[in-house]
Amino acid sequence: MNDLFAAQQRDTRTPLAAQACVLHGFALPFVDEMLADVRAIEAASPFRHLVTPGGHVMQVAMTNCGTFGWCSDRRGYRYDRLDPQSGMPWPSMPPAFLRLAADAAGEAGFDGYVPDACLINRYAPGTQLSLHQDRDEDDRIAPIVSVSLGLPATFLFGGFARGDKSVRVPLQHGDVVVWGGVDRMRFHGVLPVKPGVHELLGERRINLTFRKVR
Repeated sequence: MNDLFAAQQRDTRTPLAAQACVLHGFALPFVDEMLADVRAIEAASPFRHLVTPGGHVMQVAMTNCGTFGWCSDRRGYRYDRLDPQSGMPWPSMPPAFLRLAADAAGEAGFDGYVPDACLINRYAPGTQLSLHQDRDEDDRIAPIVSVSLGLPATFLFGGFARGDKSVRVPLQHGDVVVWGGVDRMRFHGVLPVKPGVHELLGERRINLTFRKVR
């Protein structure tokens, strides 16, 4: 599989399942505008390391924009309209975010996609995201649109049970993964990010994950 993905170039697509694919380099035309937007979002709602209901501190730092923001603490996982740190609404979703999410979803076969939440994850070298399902959304058919910026990463795309075999998907700056419909509830995660320096983001990987919550 690594040889297959290594051969892929910008503006190509790699299918992962019936309604899941990688759009290679799809986000590159949006990068400058989106990185400026991420900086503005971070200024209003800084990145933070959330605590799981079990009391573990998450490795990956995160923030949100849109109508809803994903939160976690001792009370559980949920979406809130307000940033619990400031008590203010999450920053609005920037136009470039909405355009990219809609365009990528449409390219993958999901027309008319309008996300109402965007989780922004910040990975440092060595950080990872364990296999999980996105289960906190009311809408479990609309796609997840996941955008990779900065350092490369290996995305794990699995089955419908945690123990199912996962495909390792190398992701580069600008790649977009879309999965929804019959594949919406597949387990997925990210292997530890390898050390490196990206010309725009330095020793960081930024992941934008668009969801339709309501």
